[in-house]
Amino acid sequence: MTDLASIGVLIIDDQHAARSLSRKILKELQVGQIFEAASGREALSLVESAPEMVNVAVCDWNMPEMSGLEFLHALRAAALEIPVIMATGRADRESVLAAKDAGVAGYLAKPFSLMQFEAKIRAALARSAVLA
Repeated sequence: MTDLASIGVLIIDDQHAARSLSRKILKELQVGQIFEAASGREALSLVESAPEMVNVAVCDWNMPEMSGLEFLHALRAAALEIPVIMATGRADRESVLAAKDAGVAGYLAKPFSLMQFEAKIRAALARSAVLA
């Protein structure tokens, strides 16, 4: 297994408890840097100011101001190719297809386990060639 200590993960969720749970899991996985944003706008600002620090973003779908899907579109419009994993309670076919069409790197249905979270992160990073 490849070491995750060299990567940065951005958690984007308007719910503090969800961010806290994701942060706990990422710490268990020994992820090197963990960043948090409470909204898509805050996340976009963080990524635009230091894109080299974030290797993958884990984003909630339903957030005020800017949804996870809108965040993904804004990220791509800014020519930022950071892989985005959509972590959401929305598991309907239409939502999954909309996320896939937008270029999401992975789709993680809440609630998720440590193993599911790790698998999605590794798959997203492998596709973007961050982990060799």
